[in-house]
Amino acid sequence: MFKDDHGELLLEVRGITKQFAGVQALKGVDLEVAPGEVHCVMGQNGAGKSTLIKTLSGVHQPDSGSIRWEGEEISISSPTAALDLGIATMYQELDVVDGLSVAENIFLGHERSTGGLLHVKKSNAAARALLERLGHGKLSPTTGVGSLSAANKQIVSMARALSRDTKLIIMDEPSAILDSGEVSNLFRVVRELTAQGIAVVYISHRLEEIRQIGDRISVIKDGRSTASSLGVTETPTSDLIRLMTGRDVANVFPDRNPVAADAPVVLEVEDVELSGQFEKVSFTVRAGEILGFAGLVGSKRSEILETIYGARKASSGRVSVNGTVLRPGSVTSAVNAGMGLSPEERKSQGLILDEPMFKNVTLSTFERFARAGYLDERAEREAAREQISALEVRPADPDRPARTLSGGNQQKILLARWLVHGTPVLLLDEPTRGVDVGARAEIYTLIRDLAAAGTAIIVVSSEIEEVLGLADTVIVIDDGRVLTQTRANDIDEHGVLDLVMKGSAA
Repeated sequence: MFKDDHGELLLEVRGITKQFAGVQALKGVDLEVAPGEVHCVMGQNGAGKSTLIKTLSGVHQPDSGSIRWEGEEISISSPTAALDLGIATMYQELDVVDGLSVAENIFLGHERSTGGLLHVKKSNAAARALLERLGHGKLSPTTGVGSLSAANKQIVSMARALSRDTKLIIMDEPSAILDSGEVSNLFRVVRELTAQGIAVVYISHRLEEIRQIGDRISVIKDGRSTASSLGVTETPTSDLIRLMTGRDVANVFPDRNPVAADAPVVLEVEDVELSGQFEKVSFTVRAGEILGFAGLVGSKRSEILETIYGARKASSGRVSVNGTVLRPGSVTSAVNAGMGLSPEERKSQGLILDEPMFKNVTLSTFERFARAGYLDERAEREAAREQISALEVRPADPDRPARTLSGGNQQKILLARWLVHGTPVLLLDEPTRGVDVGARAEIYTLIRDLAAAGTAIIVVSSEIEEVLGLADTVIVIDDGRVLTQTRANDIDEHGVLDLVMKGSAA
């Protein structure tokens, strides 16, 4: 048996391979996990991380290689077999059932019952204990999960993982939907688990998180391990980026393009309010300007964006694009005026996953390709191919289903949609959520290039650093209230958080 400084290994993966319909997803992956450690797995979208997770979770069976668990070579034949071993997985795409209560979700598949009769009180009490362990004792076990925020749904998923005799928890991008306070709580829980000897495989694109929570790092690129069990503190960021991408990527934002003082106002928002959600909001965005909304998860940034776009009907106020006043609550009015939205939940709200790339690109511009009542798919493909090439979408096959693309490439497809449409106003909600460091750098450059070409852009991001790095002007929002509007150069992350904390206490 292999050993390391932690003692005997809990999990040992050697040379795992996996092929799907001629595509080699894993070409030889190694991973060692010791009890009580946080082992971080990094790699670009499409590197093979998801396939590795599903192999360890029993969803996929490897074509070759070996898996050893507590020193014994094993075959994980199904998700149930993985759970029986003590391997629980929290997927990035939340796997809770909205129609069930919190307690019912936590014990789904191993309900507390006798003779077919559920022990509701015992289940609720056990669920409450798990939620308290996670620092969320105020979350009621009887609450319907469908009414919860994404962050609380993740807590339910974590409680489910802990509801069994778990020895290893695999967390896939667990912080993607959390604000800084929730991330701190997540880290507290992870440290408590590892102190009890439970191992955590932590998958994240956020280098700063890995520095805070990880013990060791393994890197996957193009289905192969490029590094295994690196020390977190000993490995420079530049080396990690090179191992993930095969090249040096400057981990910085592109230079700002100065916005001309006489640049025309493209988007004007005047006293827009949505009862029960946010108070009156007013601002303008000029051609070539990037406006950023900074604030914590739950601050109502997305609600403001969706109201401006017409996905929610404003209670009062008005929105105009190039002088054209939009009809409240009408997405059609916004799109016709030249406004585009890339939503936070790109898979459920932005893309038709089973349709090919070219259909997703031309989705908002069908009239351009209409010929005698029919769509000219040849013209659609050609227009989409041009943008796919310009944005370096990989693989560059217009007929490939959107579902098969990595997160970064799905985001590029949404940008391509509005480039084809020729939109002068672009609203970007969490544009790099779940996107790796290499693709992030590309998307940052694309956003800056769009602004340089005259597009007025609004960026919403849970990462304050991202807002400050991209935006020319920043609006700080807390609980539906605008706290300040300032130039991005005149405020830093600490300044934003200070405003939010003071605003929350007011």
